[in-house]
Amino acid sequence: MQPTAFVSTLFDGKSNPNKVTVAFTMAVNALAKGHSATMILMAEAVELGRPGATDGMAIGAPFDPVPDLLARFREAGGRIAICGACMKHNGFTAEDMDPEFEIITAPDVIDLLMNAEGSLQIT
Repeated sequence: MQPTAFVSTLFDGKSNPNKVTVAFTMAVNALAKGHSATMILMAEAVELGRPGATDGMAIGAPFDPVPDLLARFREAGGRIAICGACMKHNGFTAEDMDPEFEIITAPDVIDLLMNAEGSLQIT
């Protein structure tokens, strides 16, 4: 996977919409400031890699709903990466995931983090 300036790792999924919202809000803002950005879905967050998984996720003002944030992130060139081992551990297959998202390995995660200018880990 190609390095990006900003990498956000997200470990929580639908069970914690606050963390999901903050992760996507920061990633959208990184893009707005002119940085390239990748969001890595790890642990339980891999469930968000399924098409439509963020539908209905909204924590209220002043934050935008997650589906809107995800759409803006993707439209601005943001990339979503899914931890392949986490995906398998949580009972998902590549066919379950959005085909526009890239499934990556642990060495890919390390490369992304080590080559980023900045990162945010939401655990």
